[in-house]
Amino acid sequence: MQQAHIDAGKAIQQRTGKTFYLATKFLPERVRHATHVLYGFFRIADEIVDDADGVPPDQQRAELESLRAQALGKADPDGPVLEAFDELRREYGIADDEIESFVDAMQSDIDTDRYETYDDLETYMRGSAAAVGVMMTAIMDPDEREAALPHAVKLGEAFQMTNFLRDVREDVVERDRIYLPQERLRKHGVSDAQIERLEYSESFAAAMAAELKRTEELYREGVAGIRYLPADCQLPVLLAAVLYAEHHTLIRAQDYDVLGREPSLSTARKLWCLVKTRWHWHRNRDPEAVFRRVSAVPVRDRDRRESGHGGRVPTQ
Repeated sequence: MQQAHIDAGKAIQQRTGKTFYLATKFLPERVRHATHVLYGFFRIADEIVDDADGVPPDQQRAELESLRAQALGKADPDGPVLEAFDELRREYGIADDEIESFVDAMQSDIDTDRYETYDDLETYMRGSAAAVGVMMTAIMDPDEREAALPHAVKLGEAFQMTNFLRDVREDVVERDRIYLPQERLRKHGVSDAQIERLEYSESFAAAMAAELKRTEELYREGVAGIRYLPADCQLPVLLAAVLYAEHHTLIRAQDYDVLGREPSLSTARKLWCLVKTRWHWHRNRDPEAVFRRVSAVPVRDRDRRESGHGGRVPTQ
């Protein structure tokens, strides 16, 4: 890949994905450059539907179909990021099915703004975040790829669920989307109208707490597969998991009120996560043990018993 193509993807990542960009900086060059390009491609697709104020749905679909053809090598790439993605696709054997699934998920955002069940939401994530995890695994090229892939899918879903839980306010105000499953909201007596009015309640907090707990199980499953990645990729992926999960501490500290304001990690908090993760990593190269020690995800009783120590159990 040409450096100019890499820099184009890097600029997009620096602008739109600051948390993931921090973790990316610790990847080895061969993976870091490819990650910049992948992230640039993902954001180009995402912005077609997320930054489409006033753009008719048919035009959004046409733009995504054009992007699909370019990403699959069926049309000449338009711009440096897509040129570099085409090289990546061929070099790392990124499956057409993953590209198709990803673009299909982006298309579903045009028409779908509510999800009845978590299974419905998981189907969407399989095309979006999970496809991203599969492509990231491809460029890391682990020896045990088949063992790593199911965990990469779960970690991708965990990251996206954290984004959904963090961005409830932004999604409903700017895009009229609610990603919290409708069945969860009904169970706790929360209506779409309440969320649209940004009306916080104890019932909304209970629904958020339940989804946060479900998401934290995804982190545990995802982090369990980091050991299958190349040694020089394990710490950066672990750091990304710690950084994303740190939003859960902020959400709990706000009593789950993400309707009043969106929780955001300060630079100082990100650096603290980085320092403590690296320090524990140098003492113990077990990704699961380090994650239990430093992350915002509560330690389960069985993990505490197996590890032989109390670990870190966040209270907020």
